[in-house]
Amino acid sequence: MESTAMGQGSMTDIIAKPSVELMAITPNAEQVIELACRTCYLSFHRYNPPASTEELIKKIIRKKHHSVLEHAMATFRIKGGSRTFTHELVRHRLMSPSQESQRYVEYGKTRNFDVVLPPTIEKSEFKDRYLEMTAQCERFYNEMVKADIPKEDARYILPGGTTSEIVISANFREYRHIFEVRCNPRAHWEIRNICLQMLEVMKTEAPIVFDDFEIDRENHSARLIES
Repeated sequence: MESTAMGQGSMTDIIAKPSVELMAITPNAEQVIELACRTCYLSFHRYNPPASTEELIKKIIRKKHHSVLEHAMATFRIKGGSRTFTHELVRHRLMSPSQESQRYVEYGKTRNFDVVLPPTIEKSEFKDRYLEMTAQCERFYNEMVKADIPKEDARYILPGGTTSEIVISANFREYRHIFEVRCNPRAHWEIRNICLQMLEVMKTEAPIVFDDFEIDRENHSARLIES
């Protein structure tokens, strides 16, 4: 995770930047999908990768025979995203998350405290006050923990911008759904930016399955191209 230290008098805050890491992916994922699909029709005599793989996967996506995409999985580690972001992400119920726990992780001891600074606030007159009040929340949190207030209770004072590391696993069908709704220009800017990073990875790792997603780098979004 990249971060930028901000000094303001005695206040030191860390402004987090998100990063994604592909931890695992189904080996030969697109061939696995093709062979699973060919089981439906017992058409193994047509198996002739890579040409047959591209032809079949594009056909099943066009015909919305998406269940065969569930045979391939990918796991990502996401750092530098806020708890506001993770609250949105974990709404995807067909995705499996494992998230950093504020009940057991102690800021200033287990890990450094950092926070996401929204671009609109960063460019506004409120930036310094935002960082100052965030720092006050962290100091109050530490004061309560030192006074034996349980971490699970002291955490209530922490802002929604507090970062939270998370690992997610999902099948390719679910990732397509996530990217379709979360990379949309109307999606919240933070989840959109992080999902765009994951989409970039998946377009490299499984280019046929995610070929119909067009990334608009200028507008930091992506759209699904209907064939």
